[in-house]
This record gives sequence, C-alpha cells and structure tokens, in this order.
Amino acid sequence: MILGIGIDLVDCAALSEQLAQPGSVFLSRVFTAREWRTLASRLEEKHGLSFQMGDPLPSAAVPHLAARWAAKEAVVKAWSGALYGMSPPLAAEEVDWREIEVIHDHWQRPALRLHGRFAESVRHSLQDRVATVDRLRWHLSLSHDGPHAIAYVVLEAATGGLGKDE
Repeated sequence: MILGIGIDLVDCAALSEQLAQPGSVFLSRVFTAREWRTLASRLEEKHGLSFQMGDPLPSAAVPHLAARWAAKEAVVKAWSGALYGMSPPLAAEEVDWREIEVIHDHWQRPALRLHGRFAESVRHSLQDRVATVDRLRWHLSLSHDGPHAIAYVVLEAATGGLGKDE
C-alpha cells in the first residue's frame, strides 16, 4: 500500500551559488560522511578528480549533491503525504538532514536509510496507520540533467513478500 509520494526539483546553479557563499554550513549540516565518500568516489570514477571533504567543491559535484538534496526533501514530502490531516511530528527546523541518508548498492542503485530522531519520528507517527511500521519501504529515483536535479520518493507499507529470498 502506498502511503505517500514526494518529488523535489533542485536548480543546480542556485545550489552552487548557495554553496559558494562565505561561511556557508549547508554542506556540513545536510550530508553524511558516507555521502561524502560516495561523492569522492564518483568524482574520481567519472571525472578523474581527487576530492576530500573540506576541499573546494568542484563544479562536477553540484549535480550529484543537488540530486541527494532533492531526495532528502522528497522524503519529507512523502512522509508528509502519509500524514495527511495530521500535524507534523517534527517542525521543519527540527529535521536533521543527515538522518536522511542516500546510500547505494554495489551497482550504484540509490536507496534511503533513515537514522536517529527522524527515523523514530517516522515510525511513531505511522504506527496507528500501518500494521507493521518495521515493514515500511522507501523507493527512490534520482536524476540530473543540465541545470536541474530531481528526486522521486515513494513510501510504501509492505504487505507481502518480494519472493523466496526476502
């Protein structure tokens, strides 16, 4: 059963401008260490760029970060859709964006992992609507092209198995 969907579109140039502002702490407040390592690996693999957190951000990093920022926003929108008619359990300023993490499998397919207070808030808020909140599934699709990055998230309450290997 689908509980909520979320989509977010990010303007890469606008994000790049925000990141270039002196004293900007956006990056350190939004992305996890694992997301930084993935970024460094992707930049090395696709562009031959060596990058470490704290280095000046290469322009090739912006679409990658924009798509992941869109994913985090889309997660909040999907969760919000699942809570239609209810007050939000967390105020916008209480969201720790690092608790919404974009991870990848060995073949670079993206997925979501929730942590900490955010994960607990999701579980607690949906426990009256979903029989088994431990069976929530988050589906994620990311894309970027030219000046934009987009993420689409579906929040599903799993009701059946995926097959014999589930």
